Amino acid sequence: KIRGASIPLSMPTHLEQRLDVVLSVLYLVFNEGYLGRGETPAPVRVDLCDEALRLTHSLAELLPNHPEVRGLLALQLFHHARRDARLDDDADLVLLPDQDRTLWHADAIADGNAALRRAMELRAPGRYQLQAMIAGYHANARHANDTDWERISALYDRLRLIDPSPIVALNRS
Repeated sequence: KIRGASIPLSMPTHLEQRLDVVLSVLYLVFNEGYLGRGETPAPVRVDLCDEALRLTHSLAELLPNHPEVRGLLALQLFHHARRDARLDDDADLVLLPDQDRTLWHADAIADGNAALRRAMELRAPGRYQLQAMIAGYHANARHANDTDWERISALYDRLRLIDPSPIVALNRS
């Protein structure tokens, strides 16, 4: 209908205020797929994660120089890379240190690293970028014992300044 009526599309005014809401919704959709709490029998809804990733990729193409868009993309990629190792045969969650890292998707981790590098080049770290950096340390550790907990702790300290939520404080501890 828009195309048929030749209605021009343009960037909305107050883009930055609106973008924060869009990023929040994309993160919520991804998280609902990552660990669904709805009435579906599957605890992981790959279809929702894939759709959130698709939309975040599209947003990154539209706004290639926005650090938080790139940060959210990296965060989603790092988490989604672990999708096949997160559940055991009984569909119970497997803790991060106990996951079989050979099941992790190296291509998604590489894409996450690239998105995070691009976000960091923009030198404006926000909450998604900081969370992506934390997830990146986990995703790039070959073994759970190789995790750089000091850097993760320092990143949580920075994140707590931006987002002083109880969840951030709990994760930091």
